[in-house]
Amino acid sequence: MTETVIAAENLTRRFGDFTAVDHVTFSVRAGEIVGYLGPNGCGKTTTIRMLLGLLEPSEGRATVLGFDAFRQSEDVRARAGYMSQKFALYDDLTVLENLTFYGGVYGLRERRRLDETLDLVGLRGRERDLTRDLAAGFRQRLALAIALVHRPKLLFLDEPTSGVDPTARRAFWDLIYGLAGEGVTVLVTTHYMDEAEYCGRVGVMRDGQLLAMDTPAALKASVIPGEVWEAHIQPLEAGLEALREADGVLRVGLSGDHLRVIARRGLGAESLRRAAQARGLTAPRLERGEPTLEDVFLALAR
Repeated sequence: MTETVIAAENLTRRFGDFTAVDHVTFSVRAGEIVGYLGPNGCGKTTTIRMLLGLLEPSEGRATVLGFDAFRQSEDVRARAGYMSQKFALYDDLTVLENLTFYGGVYGLRERRRLDETLDLVGLRGRERDLTRDLAAGFRQRLALAIALVHRPKLLFLDEPTSGVDPTARRAFWDLIYGLAGEGVTVLVTTHYMDEAEYCGRVGVMRDGQLLAMDTPAALKASVIPGEVWEAHIQPLEAGLEALREADGVLRVGLSGDHLRVIARRGLGAESLRRAAQARGLTAPRLERGEPTLEDVFLALAR
């Protein structure tokens, strides 16, 4: 049986009258890449801080790598890596100086370990670059190097790709896959719906509650209540109103230059065309669409 690396049970955190995390229960197995998906302020970071023992839960409990997350937090942090939303980098130090400093926190003195970490994240040759001069993608890599320098078994990544370009995001996910292939367990928070597709399982958070957790494919199959259609219709605003009021249409919204419609299963394209024509519009060109995690999130949030 695969080892359970994280086990959270009714994990709750209140700040006065505000509940940031509300009775969250989930588990993560060794070697998994698990995404924690949700908008800013939904409780993702607070969950991670409790799992690392940085915040005491108001209710519930969690074990991480076999240790009580709060009572044995030093044992957890010695074996886990954490890359926070705001990279904890010293701008006046070079890449190597930053890595050396943080390695020293973990008692590492070997230059070989630092060099291996630089190679792993693709920063070899930039050791002498001042951190303040690094582009966002390389700052991201340095922050990951700091989280990895002590070779953790578990990695917490808190919105690690926020503010970087798509190419850097893709390269960063290649690094994550490589780490998982070496046996590192990864819990990554994100508010990018497309990015969550890279995860083996995804937990969907909203207003402090974990609404669902499963593979992306299973979430799409179980949560989305109908079939997806891409409707090309002009004018868009009138088409939006016409299809929104049509029988059997569960949700419709703008998607670039067309409308994205979720309709009751079996409704069929002809019913959607008739709904548009009944409002005096030209029959839309309809194509079957693929469900996304954004559709899942919107369905759950409703």
